[in-house]
Amino acid sequence: QVQLVESGGGLVQAGGSLRLSCAISGTFFRFNAMGWYRRPPGNQRELVAAITEGGRTNYADSVKGRFTISRDKREMVYLQMNSLKPEDTAVYYCNVERAFDGIHWRDYWGQGTQVTVSS
Repeated sequence: QVQLVESGGGLVQAGGSLRLSCAISGTFFRFNAMGWYRRPPGNQRELVAAITEGGRTNYADSVKGRFTISRDKREMVYLQMNSLKPEDTAVYYCNVERAFDGIHWRDYWGQGTQVTVSS
């Protein structure tokens, strides 16, 4: 069973930084991408950043130049968030997209971590 556990969220002032971490346990052999999504208050979940198995990265326009995604093999995914803005306030979720466990392809999600940016 693949499990994802996020950490690193919290309260920070505008202009500050946070680093989110996602610990991934369980066995899978291939995957499309690992990523971070967020759900701002009253809005739908949206992609923040993703990194493919080959290392290609993709960012939402709103975070380009401020956030950086990285991963350590298939065990950890990180999101370095700099120059934070109040509009970055959201619950942040870690995701593994289309992971293959030898039988099934499926997506996995963490429980989420709250990030609050005060003005």
